[in-house]
Amino acid sequence: MVKVLLTLNGLFYRAAPRLKERIEQLGAEFAFLDSNRLTRQDLLTHIKDVHIYIAGVEKADRELIDAAPGLRYIMKFGAGIDNIDVEYANEKGILVTNAPGQNAAAVADLAFGLLLSGARSIPQSNTVVKAGLWQSAMGYELDGKTLGLIGFGEIGKKIARRASGFNMNVLAYGTYKDYNAAKRLNVRFAEFDDLLTKSDFVCISTSLRPATYHLINQEKLAKMKKTAYLINIARGEVVDESALIQALEQKQIRGAALDVFETEPPAARITGLGNVICTAHIGGATYESIRRIEEVTYQNIKRFIEKQPPAFRVP
Repeated sequence: MVKVLLTLNGLFYRAAPRLKERIEQLGAEFAFLDSNRLTRQDLLTHIKDVHIYIAGVEKADRELIDAAPGLRYIMKFGAGIDNIDVEYANEKGILVTNAPGQNAAAVADLAFGLLLSGARSIPQSNTVVKAGLWQSAMGYELDGKTLGLIGFGEIGKKIARRASGFNMNVLAYGTYKDYNAAKRLNVRFAEFDDLLTKSDFVCISTSLRPATYHLINQEKLAKMKKTAYLINIARGEVVDESALIQALEQKQIRGAALDVFETEPPAARITGLGNVICTAHIGGATYESIRRIEEVTYQNIKRFIEKQPPAFRVP
């Protein structure tokens, strides 16, 4: 019997209530571990006799792969595969797939919510009013402002579509250039430094890989406008957090809105800053996106059991 293990935030798992039943109906044995209460040793113990591992944010690295001699398939419950050692999995003959694009609308919605929150200081005003004060705060309109997108994949494109409704100018930077989509969405590709110097809002929507680690550092932050706002809904490690804290403390940029951090939960030093808006890595946390990922997960397990090629194989 094929044994399947899923490690995921319990909140996400409860948003896909039929996943266990559907997988078991395929004749597989299914187990779930809540990542909120999961230790590394627990995972290494439970992975030993697993054939299919569905990973949330836990690292599927050499240690884990070597701890599971029967492992034949690693699935990412989401898009980003930075927590999976794909190269080593390939060496061991282990199939790797993900679910790209399934949470793009959810992440784009959050990105724009953070952008609006930063422009008008909405969370800060909420805190002030609930504290019994009646204190106005000046903000910025989005109309005519420039949004710089670092990354123009599915999430970046959906953010650009939302920006068009606010009459924003959109610049994009990244190795992947979809010129047809850029033309359709009225997006102009720009060099990295040009994007940083011209943008009123800089939104990071790129994947984490060696080339993007600390892509936003002290040098790049210094190129941004003093009135600029940085939004990160990608991966925390794309930003050098120490450099960002320094830039925010010194008012080198106006502020930041962060859904992801280098260490999660984040350190108090960054969450305590008044010009930072923080959310708890909730970009993909919508019922709709989880159900789309559930469907990709189920269909790929079904294909595996039926010895059919999977969708979204990671090379």
